Amino acid sequence: MTSTEPTAPSGTTPAAEPSPATAPGAPGTKKPSPATAPTPSAPPTPSPTPSPSTKSSLAWARRRSTAARFWASYRTRRAGLLGLAGLTLIALLALTAPWTVGADVQSVTQAPGTALEPPSAEFPLGTDQFGRSLLGLLIWGARISLLVGLLAAVLSVAIGTLVGIFAGHYGGWFSTVVMRITDWFLVMPTLVLAIVLATVMSRSMWTVVLAIGVTSWPTTARLVRAQTIAVESRPYIERATALGGGHGHVMGRHVLPNVMPLVLAQTTLGISTAILTEATLAFLGLGDPTVVSWGGMLQDARDAGAVSSGHWWYLAPPGIAIALVALAFTLCGRAVESVLNPKLGVGR
Repeated sequence: MTSTEPTAPSGTTPAAEPSPATAPGAPGTKKPSPATAPTPSAPPTPSPTPSPSTKSSLAWARRRSTAARFWASYRTRRAGLLGLAGLTLIALLALTAPWTVGADVQSVTQAPGTALEPPSAEFPLGTDQFGRSLLGLLIWGARISLLVGLLAAVLSVAIGTLVGIFAGHYGGWFSTVVMRITDWFLVMPTLVLAIVLATVMSRSMWTVVLAIGVTSWPTTARLVRAQTIAVESRPYIERATALGGGHGHVMGRHVLPNVMPLVLAQTTLGISTAILTEATLAFLGLGDPTVVSWGGMLQDARDAGAVSSGHWWYLAPPGIAIALVALAFTLCGRAVESVLNPKLGVGR
């Protein structure tokens, strides 16, 4: 019996079996070199996070650089330098008054001269109706006039800034209502409102500050509102809102720093107006009778009949001092405004 082996179909070649020498895992097979094997890449090194002290130093460096640029631009304004020099001199006289003239200069019972003496070597500006030195009273009164003007201007600008930012940020019916109230304060005479408040409240220095501050904020409010609307139209405000920034974040971190230059200029300009208003209230008898101020000196001169009797040295010193301080603050305010906003084109 003959056995038949299976044959491959015609036209095909039988598959070659792998030889033992080339079979995977055979002793003669070369393994891949470790040098050519892919190595895992190392994770990127994170950049170091600045420490809080580094951030603080960088912030102070930016502030110093900004202040240096501001002063470099401010000192090119001759009128601003003149006003700053005058204010520095007056402020030094006011601060050193307790040591240069002393608090006894206000005393009526210890007056060193006679009533209404004309200017002389002993009393360069003469004396008042009680025999007190007008030069000493003028220097001592600078403390109250400057303090009241500064506090009233700060209060006025603070109210106007808050009202302007809130009205410009929220908009809608809230802004409409707030602006109508602001318009009402604008059309009402500021001095009349201040007189009403000073009349119904107790006569003190703080009453004068409050009366001036709560009646002179509308101009600042309108300016700050317009600036707030301009700032919030910028793309980075939309980006901050999209990233989850709330109303307080947007107003405090983005809007307020951008309106601060305008606020600073308004504060400087508002001090002169506040000093004039304080002098007017004191001249009308609505100031604090227990302190000496330039407006109070004018009131005392009127009560003593200095106008009709020709005692010009009683009227001229406080009036000239009020005018010079108001002029100095105005010159400084215009210079600051031109530095912070060069588009205004304020002359030097």
